[in-house]
Amino acid sequence: MKQLLQSFLGVGLLAAALASAAQPSAPPPVPTPQVASANAPAVHQYTLSNGMTLIVKPDRRAPTAVHMVWLRVGSMDETDGQSGVAHVLEHMLFKGTRELKPGEFSRRVAALGGSDNAFTARDYTGYHQQIPAERLEDVMRLEADRFANNQWPDEEFRRELEVVKEERRLRVEDSPRARLYETLNATAFLASPYRRPIVGWMSDLEALTPEDAREFYRRWYVPANAAVVVAGDVDPQQVLKLAERHYGRIPARPVPARKPQGEPTQHGPRQVEVRAPADQPYTTLQFKVPKLSSFEPTPQNDDALALSMLAAVLDGHAAARLNRALTQGPDRVADSAGASNGLWGRGPQLFALDGVPAPGKTPQQVQAALRAEVERIAREGVSEAELQRVKTRWIAGEVYKLDSLFNQARELGAYWVYDLPMDAGERLLRRLGEITPAQVQSVAARYFGDEQLTVGTLKPLPRDKQAPPRAPAAGARH
Repeated sequence: MKQLLQSFLGVGLLAAALASAAQPSAPPPVPTPQVASANAPAVHQYTLSNGMTLIVKPDRRAPTAVHMVWLRVGSMDETDGQSGVAHVLEHMLFKGTRELKPGEFSRRVAALGGSDNAFTARDYTGYHQQIPAERLEDVMRLEADRFANNQWPDEEFRRELEVVKEERRLRVEDSPRARLYETLNATAFLASPYRRPIVGWMSDLEALTPEDAREFYRRWYVPANAAVVVAGDVDPQQVLKLAERHYGRIPARPVPARKPQGEPTQHGPRQVEVRAPADQPYTTLQFKVPKLSSFEPTPQNDDALALSMLAAVLDGHAAARLNRALTQGPDRVADSAGASNGLWGRGPQLFALDGVPAPGKTPQQVQAALRAEVERIAREGVSEAELQRVKTRWIAGEVYKLDSLFNQARELGAYWVYDLPMDAGERLLRRLGEITPAQVQSVAARYFGDEQLTVGTLKPLPRDKQAPPRAPAAGARH
């Protein structure tokens, strides 16, 4: 199933519980591992003496390990006028500490035989390395140092800010669909901080100061707002000792209080059009829908799961409904069509329908055809066999995905960010398996009116107005 284009910098994922910070003088707690299930590799979760979370998943198939640091802070934690600061700060974490010169962190990781990078999303920021398992302590020492001691001269900030601004030009301003989605998010969300782009508005970037980034770092980069995730050929008790040695000595500080930023109820359709150089028009319909907040069988959680199954029925495989109904035959209305559901996140979620009109067809015809397929399910429902097919494909995709150590660590970090248990993947599959055809039909009938709808349309400009493509920004990390 296609992913909703919510951002071009982050990844949309899962996450587990944030442990409360212990006082600096308190003795280290007796760690109690949390095991995902009897049928899966054990996932061990600990709380370090300063409140930082440690998550370890042994996987001994190869002598390698993935090490990540996740922070429950992203673009949604910024304030108006400082959009983009979370992402800029992520870049600055590579620019030195009291012990390391700018760029030396990555050079040392490479010298260990590893690779590294980082990512910023709406809900979180993450830093990761993949290294030979015997070099895990070396990477922990490096990462703990920059977590606690990040520093750089103002001039280094100004140079890196130019790199980020060029990223924005390349990835948003030179990308017609990215420009559409940026405008769409700013229209769909009024109060939610999801309305701000992860990379930041250009005017905010131009006004951003070194002290803005330092203050964001001091505010949010605290142990109790972070989790270390290690997956690979490791021993959990040994990893715990290393984590206490390198991360546990970072002074504990409280996590700043977060104010609620709920989205007011929408009372009618909204519509945006972006005109930009493009080969084809494109359109998307975004409906506000409930998100999964836990695995308890509540009406909201059941609807969120049923909406994900609806998206899979519409766009879960090559022979799914949208592809068959809209993109095939002599009277096809679209070159491509898709659906996706924002199942979970720290902020409000959207269900998306989208499509590229076929030659001679209009965005309005595609919009009507997309909605007609949802209305057909609302009237006629789906068969048990059809629903079972997409459930089977979903399960297979989840299993194959976890062949990657990086994906294993990434999912555990995301479970933590979203305050979900470490076996959230298994629980999700069990809950999805319980969704019935009647539930899918019910959500198709209840969530796709005009009241919660925002429509976005990309209208191509003539080819002679297209700008030449930009080269990638020097030093860009994404």
